[in-house]
Amino acid sequence: MSDAYVRSSYHHGITTIEFFHPQSNSLPGKILDELAQAIHGAGNDSETKLVLLRSAGEKAFCAGASFEELAAIQNEEQGLQFFSGFAQVINAIRTCPKFVIARIQGKCVGGGVGIAAAADYAIAMEGADVKLSELAVGIGPFVVGPAVERKIGVAAFSQLAIDATMWRNAEWARKKGLYAELHHTTADMDEAIQKLSHTLMHSSPEAMAEMKKIFWKGTEHWNQLLVERAAISGSLVLSDFTKQAIAKFKKK
Repeated sequence: MSDAYVRSSYHHGITTIEFFHPQSNSLPGKILDELAQAIHGAGNDSETKLVLLRSAGEKAFCAGASFEELAAIQNEEQGLQFFSGFAQVINAIRTCPKFVIARIQGKCVGGGVGIAAAADYAIAMEGADVKLSELAVGIGPFVVGPAVERKIGVAAFSQLAIDATMWRNAEWARKKGLYAELHHTTADMDEAIQKLSHTLMHSSPEAMAEMKKIFWKGTEHWNQLLVERAAISGSLVLSDFTKQAIAKFKKK
């Protein structure tokens, strides 16, 4: 595989949305836009009862923002547009009337942590370590922050955000509530996803939709909040500090 993509497939009430990028499933603007559209589409599909969100490959679940696109941002408008892509994905998951189950097969960085946190239920593999690396490149986890803080609390979120170079292992993420389940093998993870999906397929769609409203109560202002946060990142990414830090990361 060499070409990035977002693909949706439907099978027996489950819409599976898979994304891929050759650079450790990083997220350029096009992928972010297609992800948000795919999630909205699944949410509006009357045949879909459950959404399964996953990435391709066996290694990283998501490496976060595309450094190529970060380096190419030249003004605040472009910065706002790029970071708003993460806002759109998180808000798409938040407003989707179906439960979104995330399959986390590998490491999560930055926006990947945000996606895992926004999912209604994340089932992960051992080795799916997490890191919010934004501060290390002169920005911060402003857009994904509300989703991460909502899921694991202010204390754990601040630990991730402040020590931006330190990996927390998957067991840490499970204990903090980012992951609902943690499994030893891919087979065990996929079996757990299949079992949960089977149970939810036989649950009331109306009841699940009402439950989701309750779970996300108090986030109704996120359409505005996350765009405001995107503007902060979009401004900071233009700093000399950030440009130099990104250049160093690209050389690694």
